[in-house]
Parts: sequence; C-alpha cells; structure tokens
Amino acid sequence: MLKIRQLLANNAAWAERMLKANPDFFNQLVAQQSPEYLWIGCSDSRVPANQVVGMAPGELFVHRNVANQVIQTDFNCLSVVQYAVETLQVKHILVVGHYGCGGVKAATESCSHGLVDHWLFGIKDIYREYHQELEAIGDSRARLDRLCELNVIEQVRNLAKTTIIQQAWDRGQELAIHGWVYSIEDGLVRDMEVTVRDRASLERIYHFNE
Repeated sequence: MLKIRQLLANNAAWAERMLKANPDFFNQLVAQQSPEYLWIGCSDSRVPANQVVGMAPGELFVHRNVANQVIQTDFNCLSVVQYAVETLQVKHILVVGHYGCGGVKAATESCSHGLVDHWLFGIKDIYREYHQELEAIGDSRARLDRLCELNVIEQVRNLAKTTIIQQAWDRGQELAIHGWVYSIEDGLVRDMEVTVRDRASLERIYHFNE
C-alpha cells in the first residue's frame, strides 16, 4: 500500500510532467473552467472518469456516488447538475454505470448492508419493474449486468424529469443526456442508445413549464 508521503511525491512528479509537456498548463486551468461534459458516475475506484474518455483536467465536470444514482431529493447531485447546466453551460451529460457494480449487486441481496440500503432502494424498484426480463436470465452475472444497464437507463430518465434540465431545454439550450455502461474487463464503454434531448420521451405527468 502506498504511504501518504508517496502520494505527495507522486503528485509532485505528476505536476512536473504536466509542466514539461505544457509550461502554461496550470495557468490555463486557473484562467477558466469550461467543460462541455458532465459525468455522473459510480464512486468505484476502478472507473476513473477522465481516463476512461481520454480527457485532461478541466475538460470533464464530474459527480460520483454509489451506483451512479440520480435521486430527486439528492441536493448534492442536483446542485452539481444545476451548476454544470446553468453556469458551465455543458452540452452533454453522461450517466455512466459499470458492469459488476457492487452497489447494484447489493440492491439485489436480501440482507442489510447498513445505511447504503436506503440509498440503493430505487434499484430494488427497477428490479421489481423488470423482474420478468431479469429472472428470465439464467446466468446470475448476466442478470446483474443487465440490471446495471437498466439502472443507467432509469437514471437518464430521472435526470430528464428534473426542472433543471427541462428549463434548460425551454431556454433553447443545447443539452443532451446519454446513458453509458463501462466494462472494467476491457476498458470499453457501451452506449445504451437512450440519449434524451427534449421531454418528448417522458410521460406528460413529468413535464414542467409547457
């Protein structure tokens, strides 16, 4: 295990490499933060957002939580979304889950994991809604992978339901929400092809400010 002093040494070496590659690198970062992308992903340490999509610091605004949830009462996540949309004017929001997600797996288990059980309750609801499809999958790993995909799809919809996103569309702001699932095994992202660019795909009960 790396000791804290080693982490500090790693940081100094990294900063030196950045300056050698571009002497103005940190001055450019200080001057402006203008990413076009917001990443909402899982807290899992094996899913490093910037590296997965090959972006440098300053190019990707990031929010992470257990099992990449978008919950209407999570003011942390919604505050990030509001800042990204209204201040940074991001054009794309990437909701990114990953196969083998421990949070998704925990939601399927009939035992308590502590406080996180409350956080993951929405995934149980997803399982209930799609139980026929999921329980028809004989292989437990494949079933979990499919639930990871369904979780991402549902979080894309949850995000589109927010007033923050819908008000941006009403202003004519260019804004799309994408659902991706990352594979730790091969490092590749799978597009779930559920991109939302307006409220047309949402049931009318979720429409605001029409």
